[in-house]
Amino acid sequence: MSDHPSPKPGSSSSLSDGELLHAHEQAVADKTDDRGSYKLLPLVLLFTFSGLIFFGGTYLNLFSGHFDPRIFDERALPHTVDTSVKMDPVVYGKKLYESLCINCHQPTGLGVPGTFPPLAGSEWINGSEERIVRILENGLKGPITVKGMNFGTVPMPAVGAGGANWSDDKIAAVLTYVRQAFGNTSGPVTEEKVVEIHAKIGAHAEWSPEELLKLP
Repeated sequence: MSDHPSPKPGSSSSLSDGELLHAHEQAVADKTDDRGSYKLLPLVLLFTFSGLIFFGGTYLNLFSGHFDPRIFDERALPHTVDTSVKMDPVVYGKKLYESLCINCHQPTGLGVPGTFPPLAGSEWINGSEERIVRILENGLKGPITVKGMNFGTVPMPAVGAGGANWSDDKIAAVLTYVRQAFGNTSGPVTEEKVVEIHAKIGAHAEWSPEELLKLP
């Protein structure tokens, strides 16, 4: 019970200041002011749309082609790529070497002693094209001597049609590269030479060093 009774409606009796304050407190006691609070959903939407706007602006900046009208022109005539221009075989051969051969023969071309023979200063690499083309086309098995050192633990896999399925131009390019890299100074191997040898040998199993040494 309150110590200050509320005046009855229509009462003409005057209230003291304390009674007026008490009546006011009672009138607003059950009302909450939620105008100063916040809700999570509007904030989530604000950050979501801000993120989308930022992403959209970044995407347009990267892929708009600077809004150049020539990027897409529906009136332009179709054109084809000029395939007559070929990559430098040494550059192409280096890319091929680094994609496969480097795993065994190493970035230096020195190989791994007792396991993978060196290409640097190798009499096989700098010797007969007939031999090295066959090695890449069909692979090599059996012990082999390179620079007076014996190797034979791991066979050389074929990279031609019976192995990695490299085309003749790839074989020519990688051989041209290794014959001019790692201190080697031998001449290039042409694609025409690889095609010629490929046609002569056809399908063949891995070569042995003895078979290859019989070739000129």
